[in-house]
Parts: sequence; structure tokens; C-alpha cells
Amino acid sequence: MTRKPLAFLAAALLLPLTGCGGDASAGDSGTVTVTVGYQSKTINTVTAGTLLRSLGYFERELAARGKREGVTYKVTWQDYATGAPITAQMTAGKVDIGSMGDFPLLINAARGKQLNRPTKLVSVTGYNLRGGLNTIVTAPGSELASLKDLRGRKVSTSVGSAADGTLVRALQRADIDPEKDIRKLNQQPAVGASALQAGSTDALSQFVAWPGLLAFQGRAQALYDGAELNLPTFHGVTVREDFAKKRPAVLEDFLRAQAAATDYLNKQPVAAAESVAEATGLPPEVVYLYNGPNGIATFGPALRAELVDALKKDVPVLKSAKLVGDVNVDAFVDEQYVKRALGDGYAKALAAAPEAAKSEVWLKTGSTRSFATPAELLRHITAQQGKVRAAYVPDATTGTLWFADKAVWVADGVKLLPFVTRSGAAAYVSGHAGARTVPYAEALKRAS
Repeated sequence: MTRKPLAFLAAALLLPLTGCGGDASAGDSGTVTVTVGYQSKTINTVTAGTLLRSLGYFERELAARGKREGVTYKVTWQDYATGAPITAQMTAGKVDIGSMGDFPLLINAARGKQLNRPTKLVSVTGYNLRGGLNTIVTAPGSELASLKDLRGRKVSTSVGSAADGTLVRALQRADIDPEKDIRKLNQQPAVGASALQAGSTDALSQFVAWPGLLAFQGRAQALYDGAELNLPTFHGVTVREDFAKKRPAVLEDFLRAQAAATDYLNKQPVAAAESVAEATGLPPEVVYLYNGPNGIATFGPALRAELVDALKKDVPVLKSAKLVGDVNVDAFVDEQYVKRALGDGYAKALAAAPEAAKSEVWLKTGSTRSFATPAELLRHITAQQGKVRAAYVPDATTGTLWFADKAVWVADGVKLLPFVTRSGAAAYVSGHAGARTVPYAEALKRAS
């Protein structure tokens, strides 16, 4: 696959978006238009966006409905870089259904109520129960080794995003005032990525897939793994309440289509990753880091209790930043539509729990294989020299998957342990006599 450079992706993300409004009402032609706002590059929303669009499942559901009802349905997809413009379009009555991260979802709820365009959270797309979907990165070879080194530095993030929430919480835990002790730059992800490359910011806190993309391209190294917070983070589907009430069956068609796209992703992860990569220009290896069977994101439409509870804990963070007032999360969450859409399958989706990530290799032949330990993976890489497309390992502490050749490796006796960050490795080494960090090449030799 031809790789698109970072500059191309940045330019694509900043292009203005146009499209007709979507009040989902039949016009003079008898056509009902449903407008869906999504974020193609935010790849743990793909089951309600990029992948769903490419599979055509929603259109298939609506075609069947239209045949039964004698109505023509049309889907308009509008692609955005973040959740904020989707909310703006929803409150203007121009987008019916949207997908975004947990912090933008709360802003969506607040703006909808404020502007008398109430919205509802109706399903989940991808999630990580520890918070591993957000990462703070620095330039390769940066002298910054831990959060404490960010004091007095410039940090780029998208204010109001889940990644900003991770930054704020992480700094507070490190006794750093996120308002006074750093210089926060409010930038779109693509702009922040370019700023990091240019040296005009010292660090970048962003959501999927930017940290993994920059690490894969050799343009960044991880400073802080969001999973260290051990707080769930997720993305979900929001809908205008008036649309849901006017066309509940159409919304349920969307949620059935989302569930079908989720099944496709879980059953055919390689094909799904390659499909998303083709549609977005992202490297498939990066998509697979997040969306593969051992990936950082777990996919399921159920509105899990721990995710709803996490949303409630997010409210004070946004209130302190004066981005929202009080948000009634219980009133915002509405699972009636997804329950009806999935029927008996909803209870099964609700009960499903993510398994611990395993080390995994993706060969150039297209096959994949998982391993019980990172050392077994490293031995396989050595044996398959020149045949490996990508290799992934879970952080020894947080479980966050990362590229094997980008991980920080620790040798502890016969054990070889990977970490996403230098600080994570250093914390382990300080508590284990004889343990030391080793280069990736040495880890490969030790394993073999």
C-alpha cells in the first residue's frame, strides 16, 4: 500500500467540509435523507463511521425499509477531525447521528440542552477500560522522560477532547497545575502533530490514532500511557432527540448496522484494518494496533455501567475548564433504541468483557499469530526475519498494546518485559534489583 505522508493527512483533515443539512424528513422527491457525522481518523469510532460506511450496512438496512414503506432513503456521510464540529452541526439541525469521544459527548449533551436541541447517547463504539486510547508523546530522542519534565513546557492538545482530559488528570496526579505549570496549545490533532515535528511544541496529548501513527512513522515516542490513569475511556454514538423520536426505526436500523460492523471487525480484523486504512490513508499496521483482536480498543455497542460511571467522573473535569455546566448523564444515556435493535443480543453484548491483550505478529503473507509471552514473540520475529509486517506487545504493567520495535524493553533475569514509556520501564527497574533496560536489538538476541 502506498503510504501517505503526515503532511497529506494533516491537509486532508483541515479541508472544509460541506454537505446538505439532514432533518431526516422527506422532501418533495419523497426521499428521506439521514445525515451521519463521523471522524474517519478516530479509528475506534469506525463501527459507526469509516468501516460502517465502507461496508454499506446502514444503506442496506434502509433499502429494505424503503422497499417495505415505499420510501427512498439516502445517507449523507460527513467527515470531521474532532467531535466539536459534529456537535455544532447537530445543534444546528444539520446532522442527525454522530460519533465522538467521551469528553466531546458530554459537551454534546450540554450544548444540546443549552440550545434546545437535546441529544442522547445511544450506543458505544470502541473503549478501553483503563484509558489506554489516549497517549502523550514527545519527539524522538526528547530529553523529556516523565510527566514531571513537562513543567514549564508547551503541550499541544485539543481542548475539550478525551486526550485533553487525560492530560489534565495525568498532570494533576503528578502535582502539576495544568493551567499554570504548562503552556497548553489548543490545536487540531493534525496541527499538533506538525507542531511536534517542527519543534514548536514539546509534547502532544492526543487520541487514537495519532499517537500510534506518529510512533509508527518514527516521528514520536510515548511519554505517558493513558492507561496509567486506570479510568475507562470510550467513544459512542449520539443522536438528536427529535430525530430519534420522529424516526426511531431508522435509528434502530443504524444501530443494527453498527452491530453488524462490529461483528465484522471482530471476526475479520485484518480485512477490517485494511479497509479502514484504504479509506483513511492511515497505515494498516496502525489501525490494527488499536482495532485488532489484541488491540487497544475493544468494540461493542452496549452501554456498559462502568463506561457510564466514567462519563459521570468526566463532568467535573470539563466543569473546571468551564466547558460545561452541570450535565445529567443519566438523562443523556438512552439505551432503549440499542436494546430494541439488538434484541436478545444486547444482554450478551453487555456481559462481554475484554480479554487481556497478547503479543501478536502480523506476517507479510497476511496471517497473524498470538503468543503467550513477549519472549516467544521475539523468538518468532527472529525466525521469520524479513517476513514480519508488524509486531505488537502489551505493556507489562498497563496491558496497553504497542509496537514491539517502539517499546522500551527491560531484561529481568530471563524475563523480557515491554513497556510503552521510559517512565514505566524505569518504575519497574527501580523496584527490581538486577533489572535493566535494553535496546530492542538486544531483546531479540536475548530471546533467541
